[in-house]
Amino acid sequence: MNTRKIFSSSAEALEGVCEDGMLVACGGFGLCGMPEGLIDALLETGVGDLTVVSNNAGVDGIGLAKLIEAGRVRKMISSYIGNNRMFEQAYLNGDVELEFSPQGTMSERLRAGGAGIPAFYTRTGVGTTVAEGKPHAEFNGQTFIQERGIVADLALIRAEKADGQGNLVYRKTARNFNPVMAMSGCMTVAEVTEIVEVGTLGPDAIHTPGIFVQRIVSSEVPKRIEFTTTRQRQAS
Repeated sequence: MNTRKIFSSSAEALEGVCEDGMLVACGGFGLCGMPEGLIDALLETGVGDLTVVSNNAGVDGIGLAKLIEAGRVRKMISSYIGNNRMFEQAYLNGDVELEFSPQGTMSERLRAGGAGIPAFYTRTGVGTTVAEGKPHAEFNGQTFIQERGIVADLALIRAEKADGQGNLVYRKTARNFNPVMAMSGCMTVAEVTEIVEVGTLGPDAIHTPGIFVQRIVSSEVPKRIEFTTTRQRQAS
């Protein structure tokens, strides 16, 4: 097995790649597909003044919410903050700057950054606060706004399997934003459940090619439930 990309712990996988003020792209949708071990390791590095791209920054007390609570995040680029009270309160208090980016736009900005495309035009957000301060252009009689591609200094992602070359396979909806986050990163670190021999993953089954992944760490994280709803059993 090619072990050049494989690291023994999350802390080791982040050695030498973290610094204050960097832009971090982080996969996950709520708790689904979130690289919890790598986020905790990032917190332990002590870096701050971060700009973080994430759909919704996890949930209270878990994942990126820990970085926000510790005052390490200067700005979030996100699509949704409704289920994260820590994120919401930090924004309302003025502790964290927020750049709202609709989910599809955010995904395309990350993909574009990874593909070397500096900017693109979209109709999403035209006539709303999302469009404020952005260049506008007319195409075929319709107004579009310009969105910039995102290139992250560091991308943290979660996958189900990896091989020694960094090829990744995700599990069902845990794929979510992880592939485009991986593309956007100058340094992409993947937290995976299982590392397999090179050649084990069928070429057509690979979701993220290893060219986008520089480091891999095998990490088991708790299988958390985002919402638990119970009701009293009816008498038979």
